[in-house]
This record gives sequence, C-alpha cells and structure tokens, in this order.
Amino acid sequence: MIVRPLTAFAAFPMPLARPTLRFPTLLAALAVAAVAAHAEPAVLRAKRLYPAPDAAPIDDAVVLVDGGKITAAGARATVSVPARAREMGCGGGVVTAGFQNSHVHFVAPVFAGSDTSTQSKEITAMLTRWGITTVLDASSNPATTILLRQRIDAGVFKGPRILTAGGGLFPPNGIPFYLAGLPKPVLDTLAQPATPEAAVRTVRYDLDAGADGTKLFIATPQADRSTKLMPPEVAKAAADETHRRGKLVFAHPTNVDGLRASLAAGVDVLVHTTLGIGAWPEDLTKDLVARGTSLVPTLKLWGFELNKGGVPTPVQQKLIGWTQDQLKAFAVAGGQVLFGTDVGYMSEFDTTDEYVLMAGAGLTPMQILASLTTAPAARWNESARRGRVVAGQDADLVVLDDDPAGDVRRFAQVRCTIRGGETIYSR
Repeated sequence: MIVRPLTAFAAFPMPLARPTLRFPTLLAALAVAAVAAHAEPAVLRAKRLYPAPDAAPIDDAVVLVDGGKITAAGARATVSVPARAREMGCGGGVVTAGFQNSHVHFVAPVFAGSDTSTQSKEITAMLTRWGITTVLDASSNPATTILLRQRIDAGVFKGPRILTAGGGLFPPNGIPFYLAGLPKPVLDTLAQPATPEAAVRTVRYDLDAGADGTKLFIATPQADRSTKLMPPEVAKAAADETHRRGKLVFAHPTNVDGLRASLAAGVDVLVHTTLGIGAWPEDLTKDLVARGTSLVPTLKLWGFELNKGGVPTPVQQKLIGWTQDQLKAFAVAGGQVLFGTDVGYMSEFDTTDEYVLMAGAGLTPMQILASLTTAPAARWNESARRGRVVAGQDADLVVLDDDPAGDVRRFAQVRCTIRGGETIYSR
C-alpha cells in the first residue's frame, strides 16, 4: 500500500507537508476579534420566514440573534426586539435556515496556494453567493481543505463551515479514467488498498489528519468501458473503521454493482445518482432506504459531463431523465435526499439548474428545502444545533429575494448569506 501523504488527491499538488497553520496565534486573535465584533444582539426582519420545511411559513417576521445563536424567531408582533439590537443589513426578504451543499471539491489551483484574497473570491463565487453555510468536501487534497477550513474559521476570510471526506480510497489498480491524466507523482499517492488492513491504515491516517468521514470510489469506470469494483472485504473494513470512529462513509457508486457494493459495505451516503443505466431495481431502492442510506443526486453534473462529450441534446435529455427517475423513486420510497452539485469539479457554480432538475424529478419546494437544511443536519446528527430557524439553533441563515414555494429557481436568488450571525455574503 502507498502511505498517503497529505498532498494526495489533488489535481494540483501543493507544497504543504502537514495541515497546520504557520501563524496560529495571529489566526486565533483574528477569530476572537471576529466574534467580539458581533457580540451585540441583532435583528433580521423578514417578509416571510420559513422556520423549517415541515413548519408553516410566518409572514412579517423577525429573527433575533445573539452570540452567534438564534434567540427568538416568529411573527413581529409576538417577538420583543431589544432597543439596543442592531439591524442586520439584509431585512425584507424571505428567510430560511442556511443551506448545505453536500458535494463540493476544493481542487482548483487557487486553493493550493497562499493567496487568501483570491481564495475568498472563489469561495464567494462557488458557495456563499448561493446561500451555502456548510459544505461537504467529497474528497480533495486533505492538506488544502483543512488549511482552508482553518483560515475561514479563524476569520482570515469569510466562508462556509467545511466538512471533508479526506482523500478517498480507490480499488486496486482502479483509478478512474477521468483522473488518469493527473501527473504521475499525484497518481502515485492515490490510495488503492488491496487488503482490509491497508484500508484501515488509510482511513486512520485521513481521520487523524482531520477528515470528517471516508469517501469510497467503490466502482470506478475505466478507459476500456469496464468498471473496477473495490474488493468487498476492503470496502467493509474501511467503512467499519470509519464508523468505529463515529464518522460517515460516502460512496461514488457509478452503476448497479456499485450500489449493491455500497449497501453491503454499510455506506451512509451515495454521492451521485448513476448515469446511463436507467431506473434502479425496485428491491435495491427499498433496501437502500430501509438501511437509512442518503442520496446526493448531483443532477446538473450529468449535463455538464455530457456537454463536454458533445452528446446530442435529445440523448442528454433521455439520460438525465433516467437519473431523475432514480431520484423520484428514492424519494417516493422515503429516502433521505441531500442537496449537492459537485461544484469545484464542475466549473459551473449556479445552483439554479439543480433545483429545476430536482423539481422535475417530482420533489416539492419544501422537499428541496429539506435537502438543503434539515436533512443534512439530521444526517450529521446535528439537528439540535442547525437546520431550522428556531431559538437555540446556530444563526446560519439565508435571505432570498422571493418565496421559493412559487418557483424553485428562487432558491438561487440569494440576497444575503449569514453564518453564526455574521454576514458572509451580501449581494
């Protein structure tokens, strides 16, 4: 087995040996200053408030924030606003809990460097501009991602909370064709454990380095159109070790064999639907739902990939329609859906198309809101702290121009993004 250095799995190698900060004292001071700057209570006024996807909206509402937490939320006539509360600068829109994008990557060259100003601009364009207050990095260079997380949390620049699945594990001799063009020094670091013991060592390395879960590229497409499957005992060992540490396991399934392998290994989250194979077997969908497996559809990704391949529009529509059928059947069966776009790998940042495609699969606006808020909070066992606009929750909020219940495109029409009571994006 190749022991993974922390510069593994990035399209652009970076010269960082460990995910530590050079100036921890300075960053800690910046973090303290950021908190102190917003220590006073604040009020956000909403023309409509969605406390949660399963709760009735409230018109002419206010949200009180203090110390990064929501202290009250409800109709303006029922909430007492302290005289000293400052007005947050985004009042008058439609307010929901902050959004989570459950599939992103930090592989652009800008993230491997030290130019924090450019990194800040890229984070805004990729994420906070679209209401994202939490992300799951579904495998990138661990050193890059962890340093980026430290910089944001210390207040060097504004951004979302970052969770990461580390560098990922691949089948033996199973690097997918779409990564085959990486430089050989990078390819040589991609973990391809052939034994359960090697898989456990890789998982421990990544989790000890700060990863929040494990990504299994459990079935990888090859240039000859075959698919390499991760040995079941290897996948199971990696998943078991991750679960033993109280973390989640994610899988890129590729096809039905990959779906069944994910189910057998005990994967928690499937990070894609599967392109080009039609509807999933009904028994498999039921088994995935019964096991509590979550699904990140990434429907917009498929058009992005098919456009690159020059696939005719009618064929694209048919193939993408099959992935919508997969999502529809999964949701109808009661499966937990998590919003995600694969942005970072995908260079198109606008989230509008994902919402339209999810609606086209039969999801209601409130089901889509759940995929952005309450569902990821529940998946990460964090429902007590985020996902709803109620007293006691983190003050992670999104202000939209208008009500998405009337048009799901409005989920992408973000006026402001607020994390922990601080505005991290304002249009």
